[in-house]
Amino acid sequence: MVQVKFDSKILSALENKIQLINKEEGAIYLVGPIQLPVNLYNETVVFQWYCWLDCEEVTTAYGSIIEKLSSSNLADLQQSSVLAYGDFAEGADALIRMHSICHTGDIFGSKRCDCGYQLKESMKMIVEHGTGALFYLANHEGRGIGLFSKAMAYLLQENGYDTVDANETLGFEDDTRSYDDAIKVLSALRSKPVTLLTNNPKKLAALTNAGLKLSGRQALWGDHSEFNENYLQTKVHRSGHLEEEVACPNA
Repeated sequence: MVQVKFDSKILSALENKIQLINKEEGAIYLVGPIQLPVNLYNETVVFQWYCWLDCEEVTTAYGSIIEKLSSSNLADLQQSSVLAYGDFAEGADALIRMHSICHTGDIFGSKRCDCGYQLKESMKMIVEHGTGALFYLANHEGRGIGLFSKAMAYLLQENGYDTVDANETLGFEDDTRSYDDAIKVLSALRSKPVTLLTNNPKKLAALTNAGLKLSGRQALWGDHSEFNENYLQTKVHRSGHLEEEVACPNA
């Protein structure tokens, strides 16, 4: 966990967007509004996004709430799933996608990232290929920081921080995701090699380090726009995502 150090600029960017709603027991903390450009019927429409957190603590000292986000495990209260297609267990070749939940991109069609595109495109590629599976990892929101914390990170991004700096400023590492459970499920469903749909070398490393058989990797870039240009560049230049096809170590 990264040590949190808040200055007045950071607190101003976040505190001014938080609202306390009292309940009989505890409180709701409402964060927003946050600009969210959404692809709606092939037209980009900018919505205002809010997110709320149910909490036992009641305080208007919002800095104390923000400081506790990185130790609250907000992303651990969700469940994951798998969408398999074709003869996934015995098919000679299968595509798989380890897809981290993105509430804004997957559900609302946000253009701030490429997650919604990757979700739908990977499903399309699996169906066209004939065999494969989509692993939908629901405890991975915001690279593992949870939806409420991601909303805070979005506010920081609107104040000039990139994805990595925003997460670290809130007390998180750049990427806290674990693929251990998904790998166990994959191993239970299929013993034959798979081709991984990803641009993320950490996903490749997770599978290879677990001893899984990989037949290759396919890149999954697309849906570039003015709204996610900085986000995509940060993926490559700060998080190490792969721009080109690479040879798979187990190929």
